[in-house]
Amino acid sequence: MIATPRSIIAAFAFGLLAVTAAQAQGAKPHHIVIQVDQNDPAVMNLALNNAQNVVQYYRDKNEDVAVEIVAYGPGLNMLRADTSPLKDRIAHIASSEATFPSKIVFSACNNTLQGMEKREGHKITIIPQAGIVPSGVVRIMQLEEQGWSYVRP
Repeated sequence: MIATPRSIIAAFAFGLLAVTAAQAQGAKPHHIVIQVDQNDPAVMNLALNNAQNVVQYYRDKNEDVAVEIVAYGPGLNMLRADTSPLKDRIAHIASSEATFPSKIVFSACNNTLQGMEKREGHKITIIPQAGIVPSGVVRIMQLEEQGWSYVRP
């Protein structure tokens, strides 16, 4: 049997698909949770820098990564609409394709939110890019129990 150019190309394409599929099946998913518990813009910026650096690292390797930033205690100020020193940067990160296909999720602790509302005597609005979780510490525990890596800048 004589190999034609068409059969050689088909065999090459089939082999390439098989290798790519094998790599995709063997690729370990990457997950990281980043804790913010300080009302310090330097710490908040460091958390965002860490998140973006992780996303870029895996993007360069053509791999996806899930990143969740959990803010609680004084760190909740990062996600408050009235006090966040980074709300514009967070909005840019959340709205841009800078992290695609990876995603950076922002989670605000409801325990802290309720405590702040009680102390301050008014409703507090969280930035629209963030979701509210019942407890920041419990959220971190749940993610770690699922195999997520943990970072506290």
